[in-house]
Amino acid sequence: MFEKLRDALSGLLNKISTLELKPENIGEILWEFKLTLLENDVALAVAEHICGELEKRLIGLKVSRFEDKRKVMKEMLRSILLDILKTREEVDLIDLVERKRRLKEPCIIVFVGINGTGKTTTIAKIANLLLKKGYSVVLACSDTFRAGSIEQLEQHARRLEVPMIKHKYGSDAAAVAYDAAQYARARGINAVLIDTAGRMQTNKNLMMEMEKIVRVVKPDLTIFVGDALTGNDAVSQAEEFSKYIDISGSILTKMDADAKGGAAFSIVYMTKKPILFLGVGQRYEDIEPFSPEIIVNRILESF
Repeated sequence: MFEKLRDALSGLLNKISTLELKPENIGEILWEFKLTLLENDVALAVAEHICGELEKRLIGLKVSRFEDKRKVMKEMLRSILLDILKTREEVDLIDLVERKRRLKEPCIIVFVGINGTGKTTTIAKIANLLLKKGYSVVLACSDTFRAGSIEQLEQHARRLEVPMIKHKYGSDAAAVAYDAAQYARARGINAVLIDTAGRMQTNKNLMMEMEKIVRVVKPDLTIFVGDALTGNDAVSQAEEFSKYIDISGSILTKMDADAKGGAAFSIVYMTKKPILFLGVGQRYEDIEPFSPEIIVNRILESF
């Protein structure tokens, strides 16, 4: 995870720490660094922001004889990366479920994203996480479009021993979500996790259906699930979804297989919404809360 991004940052430190900090020296190195960032799934706007911040801070920087230039540079990078990953809005899913429980209301969470990102498995992981913390859960299959979607979610519901609300294929997806919310209210269930059709962002009908689900159930959270391995495609998908609904935050899957790591920075910077969790494997337990500090430390700790 983040190996190639770590190598890119380490290479930058090696070059800059041995050079005199003149504009002509800095400009050439940052141009090469920008290309390396782009190769590692950092979106162009994000790469330009990082390089612009570095240039601004480096030009005219005075480092005394007794200071470690490499250490100064490392702290500069830490500050820039943290600024990208920290958002104005913070989302604590567990805290939100607890606050809704105290109000005797279910916490309604809608999951959106395209096919193949691991959205349904992610829903099962979140259900497992909530169950382990003592909360009750109901799953809702509002994906009435894709063949096999109901059976897939049903299998997770059986394994986790939680109820699931479903209708027939082709039925109104918003009605399924509404029924699940009513089911939870009637039985005092703490969380409703709603799976939606893994629509391509270009499919306007399915995007409008997703918009209707959100309008009908008024979720407490709407979470975009993106595949880290698709890099900038995940970023463009999240931006497109944001045109139809208000995304609360993202979950990035397959992070354990992503050596680049740029997608995490790109998706936060471009959506201005936080990443809530990282999927790091196939088991229900393989999900990590996202922490900007831990991520940046993980990237910078080895150099």
